[in-house]
Amino acid sequence: MSTLFSPIELRDLKLSNRIMVSPMCQYSAIDGSANDWHFTHINMLALSGAAMFCIEATHVEDIGRITPGCLGLYNDANEAALKPILASVRKHSKAAVAMQLAHAGRKASSQRPWEGGQLIPIAEGGWQTVGPSDVPHKEGEAAPAALDDAGLTRIREAFVASAKRADRLGIDALELHGAHGYLLHQFLSPIANKRTDRYGGSLENRMRFPLEVFDAVRAVFPDHKPIGMRVSATDWVEGAWDLAQTIEFARELKKRGVDWMDVSSGGVSPLQKIPLGPGYQVPAAQAVKEATGVTTMAVGLITEAKQAEEIVSSGKADMVALARGMLYDPRWGWHAAAELGGEVSAPPQYWRSQPSTQKALFGKTTFGTR
Repeated sequence: MSTLFSPIELRDLKLSNRIMVSPMCQYSAIDGSANDWHFTHINMLALSGAAMFCIEATHVEDIGRITPGCLGLYNDANEAALKPILASVRKHSKAAVAMQLAHAGRKASSQRPWEGGQLIPIAEGGWQTVGPSDVPHKEGEAAPAALDDAGLTRIREAFVASAKRADRLGIDALELHGAHGYLLHQFLSPIANKRTDRYGGSLENRMRFPLEVFDAVRAVFPDHKPIGMRVSATDWVEGAWDLAQTIEFARELKKRGVDWMDVSSGGVSPLQKIPLGPGYQVPAAQAVKEATGVTTMAVGLITEAKQAEEIVSSGKADMVALARGMLYDPRWGWHAAAELGGEVSAPPQYWRSQPSTQKALFGKTTFGTR
């Protein structure tokens, strides 16, 4: 029996396997609204065999978008654009649909990656960014505006409003983006957070705003639906945010009922030195799981079925989340199930695709002609 293809429960959400399609920015929205690209992308990967698909970083206000092409859920038009996409997913896929709620903070107003990814000046169509402190992400960049109490309240309320919209859309779970150098991570990291008030300085103070956002979202999202948090376990910079602080943050989130920790790393500083390699972030997920008992997802260059199986079967993490591997092979879950002896759900239009040696791949199926 494959552990990767064994069930897991997150609150009332019952997942048939331990695979999630990671949230992946597509930089293709118009004024925050999804379009035909998202229809194709989301429907395609909802049929990957993963038990859960997570919609890309979905921003809670317009100035919180990473790029002008990033998805949002901050107005009625954004909400309406997602309805037909989700209706199609529900019609053809049994996958749970999660959504990652995000705010880019000082890393907002950026060019799309294929346009260079750099800060767009206000004079060239960009916008004033915000952050915990007026410290730019890169030397020579325009500084973000330090958030005052009114700004913090506005952003907390924006997360709440987006969570309510997500629930109206029928989203099954939420993930809050506290990683990769975006706003919640900026508060956590002493690299970006130079505040001297109750939101800066000590670890307790730096955790305060991300925890307030989590509490506010948890209070309005239905209790039976799970909420996770993506974190960067380390900044990969000496003397900055690190694994020990991540574990303390996870402990505080556990007290508040967090349902999973999606453990990534880096993103808050261009000075980071990341030792890339297959599964390079798995030890951090394992450390968080062992120290706190929180359900964890391992991410980062997980591409092979046996690699994913080993991660969950050995207890290093409870689930795996794949991004690039899914883009390269949109049926990754099917192929992993075939290799590991698992079973996945597939629409009946595709039942004849299973290999002759894998008659049980899609469970009990029937197909006849006359």
